Amino acid sequence: MRTSGILMHISSLPSPGGIGSMGQEAYEFADFLQASGMTIWQVLPVGPTGYGESPYQSSSVFAGNPLLISCERLREEGLLQFTDEEEFQPEDPETVDYESVRKNKDMLLRRCFAQSAGRLSGQIREFVSMNPWVEDFALFTAVKNHFDQVMWTKWPDEGIRCRRPEAVKKYSELLRSEIEYHIFCQYLFRRQWFDLKKYCNDRSILLFGDMPIYVAEDSADTWTHPEIFQLDRGLIPKKVAGVPPDYFSEDGQLWGNPLYRWTYLRFCRHFDWWVDRMRGMAELYDMIRIDHFIGFANYYSVKHGMPNARKGKWVIGPGKSLFKRLNREVPGIRIIAEDLGCVNARVRRLLNWCGYPGMKVLTFGFDSDETNPHHPDNYSENTVAYTGTHDNDTTRGWAEKADPKVLAYAEKTLGFKTPEEAPDAFIRFLFRGPCDTVIIPMQDILGLDGSARMNYPGTIGGNWLWRMKPDMLSLDLSMKYYRLNKETNR
Repeated sequence: MRTSGILMHISSLPSPGGIGSMGQEAYEFADFLQASGMTIWQVLPVGPTGYGESPYQSSSVFAGNPLLISCERLREEGLLQFTDEEEFQPEDPETVDYESVRKNKDMLLRRCFAQSAGRLSGQIREFVSMNPWVEDFALFTAVKNHFDQVMWTKWPDEGIRCRRPEAVKKYSELLRSEIEYHIFCQYLFRRQWFDLKKYCNDRSILLFGDMPIYVAEDSADTWTHPEIFQLDRGLIPKKVAGVPPDYFSEDGQLWGNPLYRWTYLRFCRHFDWWVDRMRGMAELYDMIRIDHFIGFANYYSVKHGMPNARKGKWVIGPGKSLFKRLNREVPGIRIIAEDLGCVNARVRRLLNWCGYPGMKVLTFGFDSDETNPHHPDNYSENTVAYTGTHDNDTTRGWAEKADPKVLAYAEKTLGFKTPEEAPDAFIRFLFRGPCDTVIIPMQDILGLDGSARMNYPGTIGGNWLWRMKPDMLSLDLSMKYYRLNKETNR
C-alpha cells in the first residue's frame, strides 16, 4: 500500500504557552493531514527531554514529556483554573524558550495537581497499576529535584544512589507529595496522548513514533536497572556508544550513552526489559522507527572518558535472537529500521531477515555516483523515503548551501532551477517514486530555509527550537497535497 505522511514534532505546533502541545493545534494538524490525503503523522521521541533539550537523551524510555501537556485542554475539562495572562507568552512564536516554558508549565501543572488530583485519585490508581514503571520514574525525578538536578551517579546519599531498600523507603516517604505530583503529570500526559491517538486513528491517521536504541546515562532506566548496562562497581559506564570517524566528522560522534550487556539480557533475562519497552512503544504508536538500528547487528564501543570516538571498536550485537523474542511477545508490531550510517553485510542480513522497511534520504543522494544508497536510482518499495530528517538541513537550506556541482546534478535530475523550487521538486520525485511510504518534514512542506532546521548533530544548544507559525495550514496547501496523493496513488 502506498502511503504518505508528515514529520512534525508536537513541540513544533503553534500552541499557546510557548511550545507545541496536545491541544487544539494538534487536532487541527490531524485534520490537515486528513484533508491532504496523508495517513501518517511522524513525531520525535515524546519522553522528557534531557541534556540540551534533546528528545534522544530522555530521563525515561517510558515516560511522557509534561511540557507537551495542553493546559488549555485541562482548563476546558475543568481540571485547571488559570487566566490567559498566566500562561507564558513568547516574544518569538517560532522558537521554544525551554527555560521559560518549563517554569511556567510546572507552575500551572502544580496548580492542577492541587486543584484536581483528589477527584482523579481512582483513575490515577488504575493508571499506576497498569504502568508499574511510573513509580520508579516519579521517585527518580523527585530525588533529582531534591538534589538540585545532579546526575544520579553523583547523588550525595549512597543509599538512594544504589537503591538500597531502606533508602528507597526513606525517600519515598520524605518526598511523597513530589512523587505523587510526577505520577499525576504522567497520568495527564497519557490521558491526552491517547485522546489524540484515538482522534487520529478514527481519521485513518497512524501515529509514527521514534525510539532511540540507547538510553541516557542520567535516566530512571539506568538507575532502576543498572545490571543490564555495561557499568562498573561505581555505576559509571565502562564503555559508551558512538559512531566512528567518517566523511562528516573526523573525530566521529561520541554519544556517551551506556551500552547494553547483551549476553546477560539474552541468556539471563530473555530480553525482558526490551520486551517491556517495545510493548510500551506499541501502545503509544502505530508505527515505530528504531533510531540507529544498525546497533542490533553490531555496535560501536568507546572506552568511557575518551575525548572523542576515534578509538573504538565494533562489537557484535544481539541480532536475530532479540527480534525472535519480540515477534513472539509483541506480535504485529510495525517497526521501521533507521539504517543510516555504517551499513555492512551483518546489518543487511539482519534487515533482510527481519523484513523491516529501511530509510532513504534524498538530500544524501547527489554527492557521489550511483553506488550511493540514497541515489535516486536506488529506491525500492519496502522503504520509507524522506527529503530529509530532523538531523538534516531543510531541503531549501540544503540547496542554498550545496556544492555547485552537487546542486547542478540535483537540478538536472529533479528538474528545478532555484533553491526555492527545490522542496517541491524533491517532494514530487518521492511521491512519484516506488517507495511504499514517503515522509516529508513540515519545514519542506512549507518550503522553509535553513533557519527552520531542527537539529545540528554533535552540537549542544540551539537545537529542537523550531515552531511553525500560526495559520500556516491553509486550504490551498491541503488541496495541493490531496491532489498530489491522488495523482501518485498514495
